[in-house]
Amino acid sequence: MNPVRKQRLLLAGLVLAGAAVAAVLITQALQQNMSYLHTPSEAREGSVPSEAVFRLGGVVKEGSVKRKQGTLEVGFAITDRVQDFPVRFSGILPDLFREGQSVIARGRLEGDVFVADEVLAKHDETYMPPEVAEKIAESHAKAAQLKAAEAAQGGGQP
Repeated sequence: MNPVRKQRLLLAGLVLAGAAVAAVLITQALQQNMSYLHTPSEAREGSVPSEAVFRLGGVVKEGSVKRKQGTLEVGFAITDRVQDFPVRFSGILPDLFREGQSVIARGRLEGDVFVADEVLAKHDETYMPPEVAEKIAESHAKAAQLKAAEAAQGGGQP
């Protein structure tokens, strides 16, 4: 093999190796910044990451909003109409935040409470983020399956 061809081959190999290293680093960085959406039912089941940041989506439960006097701290519950999960947030809530409205909160678990860094509210009466709608539908389906299984095991006895 002549020296020019050898140099070109070496250069091509280095470029490919550099691209592979860059792809691995980018993938790792994106993986660390991902936050998955979970429902209150999934949080109650324990299928959410205990240390990582994730998103909790659902509807603000009616009668659950409690504001701490003289501070920006607010506590409320997010529900998927099957399970509820308590949320604590310190900051200014979106204007559209109210009971019975869909929200997505980003944060992490601290014990049995979800501590939110950010709270996003839906923008009108008919809109629900597709991810939240899917997760709520999945929770309802699981609840229906559990009810059916319990009824089948009971054999119709009171």
